[in-house]
Amino acid sequence: MTINHPIKKILLSALLAGAVATPALAQISINISIAPPQQQYEVVPVLAPDRVWAPGYWAWTGDRYVWVRGQAIMKRDGYRWEPDRWEQKGNGYQRHPGNWVREIQYVPVKDKKAKKAKKAKNDQGKRHGEKNGKGPGPKH
Repeated sequence: MTINHPIKKILLSALLAGAVATPALAQISINISIAPPQQQYEVVPVLAPDRVWAPGYWAWTGDRYVWVRGQAIMKRDGYRWEPDRWEQKGNGYQRHPGNWVREIQYVPVKDKKAKKAKKAKNDQGKRHGEKNGKGPGPKH
């Protein structure tokens, strides 16, 4: 099969160039040869029940490390926060950003307050002559 039309040649060239360039973009990796400083001490504030603490970490700006302060983040049931960390790879260091990790042994906790409130309502209805807490009982 021969391609004689110039537009077909251009399109074919562009398609081949895109196919070759795409995998190269996914392979970009930056190695930093300078070790990050020691973690800084942070005072963890008192957190609301729906929050967890994401500790601070050292970030690389291209020419030096800068400290990123920790912060309170929304809690996710069944998950724990894995903090940012640096890992040595050969002669360089690679940063792994913080993320949520699924807890294997997580068991959902049922709301005890809602159960107690429902039971109290049913008990109150029975005392007032209701049958099963769902309405008035028979009149005598």
